[in-house]
Amino acid sequence: MKVAEVCNVDFSLRHFVLPVMREARARGHEVVGICAEGKLLDLPRQEGFRIVPVPMARSLNPLAQWRAYCALLRLFREERFDLVHAHMPISGLLARLAAKRAGVKRIAYTGHGFLFNQPGPWWRRTLSLWLERLGGRLTDVFMTVSEEEAADARRLGIAPHAVGIRNGRDPRRFRPDAAARAALRAELGAADGECVVVIISRLVRHKGHVELLRAMEAVPDATLWVVGERLATDHGPDMAEDFARAEEALGRRLKRLGYREDVGRVLAAADVFCLPSHFEGLPMSVIEAMMTGLPVVATDIRGPREQVRDGETGLLVPPAEIPPLAAALSRLAGDPALRARMGAAGRELALQRFDERDVVGRTLDLMGL
Repeated sequence: MKVAEVCNVDFSLRHFVLPVMREARARGHEVVGICAEGKLLDLPRQEGFRIVPVPMARSLNPLAQWRAYCALLRLFREERFDLVHAHMPISGLLARLAAKRAGVKRIAYTGHGFLFNQPGPWWRRTLSLWLERLGGRLTDVFMTVSEEEAADARRLGIAPHAVGIRNGRDPRRFRPDAAARAALRAELGAADGECVVVIISRLVRHKGHVELLRAMEAVPDATLWVVGERLATDHGPDMAEDFARAEEALGRRLKRLGYREDVGRVLAAADVFCLPSHFEGLPMSVIEAMMTGLPVVATDIRGPREQVRDGETGLLVPPAEIPPLAAALSRLAGDPALRARMGAAGRELALQRFDERDVVGRTLDLMGL
């Protein structure tokens, strides 16, 4: 079959969609990636995938969305795909609309988080719900990474047969690694007994960086490594003032590492993973940390609460609240045995539930590939 994998930006294709593309090709299908142009498309192109750039826009600008829709419609008519598999709320809806108009035989969608479950004005959440219902009527195979959001889709009349497929990561890439741990800690100046907390995420406000930076002020025996960058298409405040304040308050206990290709090594060198998001789909970074054997501190919201077993593999705290986050981090920073116990339990759970091969295989099976 000839398959189109459609998402919004290069970051999404590289980190979320590429494993699906690889396995679909391994099963003998022709796979084309479609998203906005970007530097992170170098890897899939090096692997031999054809990537077609389309002017996707992460905004509600109707003119920009019309341009993207028209580009997708032209592409689908020219390429005559057998299956279009769309991702992300806006690009996913545009791709399904264009695929239906172009007469594509089979249309699939994977939701990575519903906009109506995110904080925001009532009109935006209401509009999102109705657009999801429209998209659901165009979709032959409707999947979400979160099982809780699959239940939302069935309950709210979006897709009566929605399936929660989870997310997955490769346990060969994300695993405990004593050599990498020693080397990277030496490189970054972390002492043997020092507790290193790491967050790996885009630098956007809703990932909870502001709360984490403030909470770390109350955890004097721990260091924070911040991994990630801000995408050009990200919205909201850049948190420059918050980081400047934290650099003054934390001093050497704060290290900003930027975008890293060696995330597995960074996780292996850390002691605690933290992602205090305000909303999520089903974060890949939590899976990566669990596979590496780290206890996870996350917020009790859709997505992370499907991954973290509170008190067993990590700790769940309320979103956007600093004192409970600080207390959870302090508890783990002061108890190496608890960190080891929770990390081992988390790795075992991740291998059972979030193995990339299983998740991708189930996704392709549902789509008939």
